[in-house]
Amino acid sequence: MFTSASSQVDRRLNSLEKHLQQENPVLLQVVQTFRELDQVAYRMGVISRDDSFATRVSWWPLISILGTFSSGKSTFINTFIGQKLQRTGNQAVDDKFTVICYSKEEKVRTLPGLALDADPRFPFYQISQQIESVVQGEGKRIDAYLQLKTCLTEKLRGKILIDSPGFDADAQRTSTLRITDHIMSISDLVLVFFDARHPEPGAMKDTLDHLVKNTINRADSNKFLFILNQMDCTVREDNLEDVTAAWQRSLAQSGLTAGRFYQIYNLEAALPIDDDTMRTRYENKRQEDMDEIDERIRRVEVERAYRIIGVLEHTAKQLMHQVAPKTNELLKRWRKNTLLLDFALLVTLVGLFGAIASAGVPVGTWLDLQTWVERPVWVQLLVGILAAASLSVIVFLHFLLRKFTATLLIKKIPNELVDTDLREYVENAFLRNTRPMRPLLNVQPAGWGRLAKMKIEKVLKNSDMYVQNLNDQFTNPSGRDDAPNPTIQLDVA
Repeated sequence: MFTSASSQVDRRLNSLEKHLQQENPVLLQVVQTFRELDQVAYRMGVISRDDSFATRVSWWPLISILGTFSSGKSTFINTFIGQKLQRTGNQAVDDKFTVICYSKEEKVRTLPGLALDADPRFPFYQISQQIESVVQGEGKRIDAYLQLKTCLTEKLRGKILIDSPGFDADAQRTSTLRITDHIMSISDLVLVFFDARHPEPGAMKDTLDHLVKNTINRADSNKFLFILNQMDCTVREDNLEDVTAAWQRSLAQSGLTAGRFYQIYNLEAALPIDDDTMRTRYENKRQEDMDEIDERIRRVEVERAYRIIGVLEHTAKQLMHQVAPKTNELLKRWRKNTLLLDFALLVTLVGLFGAIASAGVPVGTWLDLQTWVERPVWVQLLVGILAAASLSVIVFLHFLLRKFTATLLIKKIPNELVDTDLREYVENAFLRNTRPMRPLLNVQPAGWGRLAKMKIEKVLKNSDMYVQNLNDQFTNPSGRDDAPNPTIQLDVA
């Protein structure tokens, strides 16, 4: 089983390396460095041998479209790719996450969720297992959550686009939220759509809380673009600025003070604007924001490489500065609690011996060697069996107490660590160190020492080098025409 799981990860990484060998040599080296980081994590127990940090990253440029029902997500996608691929309407027309990718065939194909769950090239590989861990039985219904559509258009070449079902806060399922959070984490760009035809953003409080509050403290919060769609609805009252300001206040109430709304609408379905001056003002504003959105979409192919290197660096720092120290802290508390309970157990046993002595059977007689030798053999044998049984009970109780204190501490981890990945890593490492065969008084976590620190420092050093290699493709600080060409070419076409 161990070999099979390990071989499966190797096959996935080998397939990825084969693809990147021609597509992006810089990222090929990053995969190899991920392998080195995996080795440290395996020894620490942070991830299992059938897992890899590299497989938790989307290696293709990924753009996700999130938002409320009837906010114009599907219309925007159809306009972007130049085809009527997604159904549109005022009501909820699709209740699945749709992954849209490039195809050489002119015919549009719709494939079931299994096509994504079973293919390691897509960012939803084995997502059914995550869904199953959240809601038992739902993992088998992966086709009810996901579908794959293929489309022949140059706009999708080298990219993956994800259209989400409408975000209905009153009918949210836990598994759907898990997929939404997963998408938000792995995407290079997240377009969050809101419907300007509903000028009371307070009614969308739950939606704003989930889509906005979760982005505030993220290191990559700049990848979220908040789009106020169907702004042509403000023409009759000519209150474009007022509607936008209302949504801005809602963002601020959700904690996001630095964000802004892009203001767009569909020209083909727009309300007629008779006033030439007003029409020009609206169209200019729309075009200005659409150009900026298109520019951000175009940049994801470059940002993708920086994102992946950023994940590598972040994970390495996370192991060194958060996982190892937090695991060590938990182990100290675990050892202290276990030893206190062991002491209480010892005191209890001493009390039992005292009770025996007070009953007229002096303990000293059992320890008198001469008296012991004079006793019948069957008595010696019986006492020996009872002593061995007592010792076994003591050992059993000790390991039971170890497990009990470890379980109590694990239950407290979610309250101490908000980050889901960090919590998972710490829990796994802590469990690795509290296994029955692991000595109680070890001074440091398993797999963590000078050699592990050296390997992580090497990973961080390589990360800086990869960023420099990427920078060489786009910058020339010296301004010299004879500056040396970079040795590694980044393909962003």
